[in-house]
Amino acid sequence: MSAQTVEPGTWLRRFHSAPPDAPLLVVLPHAGGSASHYQAFSGRLAGRAEVLAVQYPGRQDRYREEPVADLPTLARRVARALEPLADRRIALFGHSMGALVAFETALLLERENRGPAALFVSARRAPVGPPRERVHLRDDAGLLAELRALGGTDERLLAEEELLRLYLPVVRADYRALETYRCEPGAAVGCPVTGLAGDADPRVAVDDVAAWSRHTTNRFDLRVFSGGHFYLDQRGAEVADVVAGVLAGAAQTRERR
Repeated sequence: MSAQTVEPGTWLRRFHSAPPDAPLLVVLPHAGGSASHYQAFSGRLAGRAEVLAVQYPGRQDRYREEPVADLPTLARRVARALEPLADRRIALFGHSMGALVAFETALLLERENRGPAALFVSARRAPVGPPRERVHLRDDAGLLAELRALGGTDERLLAEEELLRLYLPVVRADYRALETYRCEPGAAVGCPVTGLAGDADPRVAVDDVAAWSRHTTNRFDLRVFSGGHFYLDQRGAEVADVVAGVLAGAAQTRERR
């Protein structure tokens, strides 16, 4: 079956159609996030890229499944979900925790000779040392405080006790995956990497994102946007333009080879 006709399946969600020759961008959510967080972003790229959003276990229509509390395991499962797209050249975009999942997925894909055309790492410090946070060890009130400090989570969800009962274990598992992750020394991808940061992010400094330059043997670019940790929600059009430009450049480079 042609990759052009592969349906997204359990792990991937498609919100908008795209031309058959459009570059393929796989986007990975933040801790506690779901595929639907990228719906508006997908719309901004409509016509310029085909966007497939990863749906992690434990949320939305996968709420009956156990969340994955180990980041390398999560990356392996994402890489497996991308196997039907092996004849497509993809790019990966990860926000916050999703940046690390995207990085580990890119490493796995490169080992299988199907490495991505580009990697975008957003609002996440480079894995150059042990994680600084221990959010997953906090009580529920501590988790809620962190979510409110970062923004990006619907306040109606945070105020609904029944929904929180389902949501907080997922958030805790995601933070555990994030905060117990250890990058292999010297790990680097061979594709171009674009780091994206909000200039008012309360948790991730611009220099922290710039340090991703150590994790590619290819070109690294840094783009800074006005906003906090979820700058993408307010600056989606600007980010989409940057992403589309990088994807177009990657396609031209491939054609010249």
